[in-house]
Amino acid sequence: MLGLGIYCLSAGCHVPLSHPLGARVRKLEPTMEPLPRGPGRAAWPLTCLVLLSLYGWPGAGAQVGPDFELQQPQDKVSVAAGETLTLTCTTSAAGPLGPVKWLKGWGDGNETVYDQAVTVPRVTRIVSQSNTDFSIHIRDVRPEDAGTYYCVKFDKRVVGLDVFRRGKGTVVSVHAKPTPPVVSGPDNRTGLGQRVPFTCTAGGFFPKEIDVKWFKDKDRISVQPPSITLGQTKSSYDMSSTAVVTLQKDDVHSQLICEVQHSTLTAPLRGMYQLRKALRVSPKVSVVAGVPSPVEVNKTMNFSCYVEGFYPGDVAVTWLENGMEIKVENISQPVETPRGLFELRSLVEVQATEEKNGSVFTCRVVHDARGPIDSTATLWITVAAKGELSDRTLTDNDHLLLIYIVVGVVCTVLALLVAAILYLIRAKQSKGKSSPSARLHEPEKSSEATTQESDPNNLTYADLNFDRERKTIRRMVEMSQQSEYACIQTNRGPTGDDNLTYADLDMVHLSKAPRRPAPQPEEAGSEYASVQIPRK
Repeated sequence: MLGLGIYCLSAGCHVPLSHPLGARVRKLEPTMEPLPRGPGRAAWPLTCLVLLSLYGWPGAGAQVGPDFELQQPQDKVSVAAGETLTLTCTTSAAGPLGPVKWLKGWGDGNETVYDQAVTVPRVTRIVSQSNTDFSIHIRDVRPEDAGTYYCVKFDKRVVGLDVFRRGKGTVVSVHAKPTPPVVSGPDNRTGLGQRVPFTCTAGGFFPKEIDVKWFKDKDRISVQPPSITLGQTKSSYDMSSTAVVTLQKDDVHSQLICEVQHSTLTAPLRGMYQLRKALRVSPKVSVVAGVPSPVEVNKTMNFSCYVEGFYPGDVAVTWLENGMEIKVENISQPVETPRGLFELRSLVEVQATEEKNGSVFTCRVVHDARGPIDSTATLWITVAAKGELSDRTLTDNDHLLLIYIVVGVVCTVLALLVAAILYLIRAKQSKGKSSPSARLHEPEKSSEATTQESDPNNLTYADLNFDRERKTIRRMVEMSQQSEYACIQTNRGPTGDDNLTYADLDMVHLSKAPRRPAPQPEEAGSEYASVQIPRK
């Protein structure tokens, strides 16, 4: 019967000294003689069975006194993480053979915390050689050490161990401080005016109650209550809180603060996040010519590209002429402004040849690996040899000059027109006031004329339509023989003052004619004028 504590062999019966029968069996061994081989050898196993039946199996039929006690006085113990936990357990001296152990938990999945035969890290006996005091220390307590601990007395059996007594259990809670909070932002940068969520996390704390506050610089941010979940060790808790912030240009120097307060802390823990890590401010791009257009041929022309107010400073600037990239010698570097934003100026020099007239120069900016931003300017050239401007689109100054010229011409024409109208009106008024006829006085009268009878109806008329050339005597006679009136015809006015014709009516020789009725007054639009001469 091998393994039962008493070994009965074919040559005899062996009982361990630790068994009560061991001493008696040992005493009997010297008097025993080896038996001959044969059938009689079967008597020794029978003898062993008789002895076992008289004294019983260890642990199976052993009777323990009713005065055996196991005491575990602690019901609950609270300890802070990192400190030392003390668990108390004592027993009475009388008891069965078997060890005393500390177990965490009961039933399936329990864990042995202390065993007399095994060394466990962080666990030691308070009184190492005591047979009645089995109290232990657990150093550097962790949140996962929380649970219920049992002090157990085992009864050693032929096969394995049986629980003989166990304590009522001690509930251990570990007050764990939360880990420092960590604030995380978006994976990619976000433009101005966008609402961006930020997350604050902390873990490993116990008990569950925790307070979380958010600040942007010194300003409090309203957030929803944090989410509290049980940690992986099932003995502590984890926290997660979210704040939503609208990004602005001045946030380059701003920071978010997540503040955590817990019962295990003497001062709140803080996690910080620099908002510039999530911010992108796109640049403003403009191209300015060094001198106004147009420029003289073969002159050097500068174009400046201003890239202003951008963040971060990761920017690339290239120049293009009519869509083709050109090489720039001087490469500028971004400069940080007091506001935390960046600015840059890039310069390109161009020779103003006739072939470049109307060329378009483009400054292309790629910021933070995003799509390009373009700004353009056009080069206009004036050709001095031809004495005229090249065909180009008028600038604003040219438009203004043209407007001034047009306005001046219109005003001059209007002034001349008004002056002409006033002159015509005045001439018409003066013409209406004058007599329709002019009375002429003859300076000299012939004897023949004086003998004629005076007749008031006998009117003499003079032809005032003299040509410019000198009048001959023949023509004057012809005129005097035909009529006593002259026709005044309106011709187109002379082109110059030298062509004006004047007639001195006192020098006109008026001849007598048969009496005829006086002509009727002509209409206002008539081309004739009558001159009446009274008889003396």
